[in-house]
Amino acid sequence: MKVYHTLESFEPLPNAVVTSGTFDGVHQGHRKILSRLSEAAAQRRGETVVLTFWPHPRMVVSEDSHGLQLLSTIEEKTELFRELEIDHLIISPFTRAFSELSPTEFIQQVLVDRIGTKRFVIGYDHRFGRNREGSFEFLQKVAPDFGFEVEEISRQDIDELAISSTRIRNALLRGDVQEASDLLGRPYQFSGVVVKGKQLGRTLGYPTANIDVKENYKLIPANGVYAVKVMHQGEVLRGMLNIGVRPTVDGTSRTIEVNVFDFDQDVYGERLVVELFAYLRPEMKFGNLEELVAQLAEDKQKAIKAMRL
Repeated sequence: MKVYHTLESFEPLPNAVVTSGTFDGVHQGHRKILSRLSEAAAQRRGETVVLTFWPHPRMVVSEDSHGLQLLSTIEEKTELFRELEIDHLIISPFTRAFSELSPTEFIQQVLVDRIGTKRFVIGYDHRFGRNREGSFEFLQKVAPDFGFEVEEISRQDIDELAISSTRIRNALLRGDVQEASDLLGRPYQFSGVVVKGKQLGRTLGYPTANIDVKENYKLIPANGVYAVKVMHQGEVLRGMLNIGVRPTVDGTSRTIEVNVFDFDQDVYGERLVVELFAYLRPEMKFGNLEELVAQLAEDKQKAIKAMRL
C-alpha cells in the first residue's frame, strides 16, 4: 500500500476506484464498504484508493470537539488499511479551507482532478462538501458529467450489521469489550510508552507497567480490570490490565497499568500495544493490601481462563 500525506503528492490514476470518509475504528461496517471497493476495482481492473482526513473533521469545524474520543489514531487506521490490502491511502490534511469546498468543488478538484476517479463507492449516509451538503442523490445526478460512476452500499447492508462507531464507543465506555470486539471484527487496542509509577505492584508480587497514551483523543475504556494481550517487540504476551484511580492506595489520578504474565524485562521508555480481551471486574477499594493481593491472584486466574492459556 502506498501512503500519501497530501492530495498534491498523489498522481492521478487512469482507473481509480475510490471511497472517502473518516473510517474511525475501521469497523465491520466500514469493511463492508472496503470489500465492495476491492471487488469493484477487480471488476474494472483498476486500483483502490481510500481518501481519509487528519485531523478528524470535528476537531477542525466543531466547537464541541474538546471531548472528542476516537477509536483509532491515524497510525492505527493506516495499518488496518494496509492489512486490507488497499492500493493507495491518501491522508489529506483537513483544514477550514478544505471544509469550505462546495460539493461540486470537491468532486472536480479532489475526486476528478487530483485522484482521477472512475468509480466512487460510498456508505448509505455519506455526506461531503461544505456543511455536508453533498449526498448520494447529488452524486447520481452529476457523476456522468464528471466522467465517473457512483455506487452506494445500501442502508440494508449496513443495518444488517447494526454497526456504528458510536455504538462501539458506548460499549467500551461501559466496559463491554466483547461487544466492541464483535463490532470491530477484532479486539480493541491502544498503545503507549511505559513510564515510571510508584512501583507498588512489584512489592505486592504483581509488577506493572504504567502506560502513557499520548493521544488525548484516543478512547480509553471504562475503569476496571481486563484480561489483555500485550505486544512487545513482535512478541505476543498475556496479562491483566487495570484502568482507574487505584482507590485502595488513595490514588487520585487515572492510570493504565498492565501486569504481564511471566515477564520481567525493563521496558521503561518502550512502547506497548494492548489488546483488550475480556472485562473481569470493576475497580474496587479493598480494606487493606492483603485483600488486594488476594483479589489480584483471583483476577489472574480469571484472565488465564478467559484467554484459555
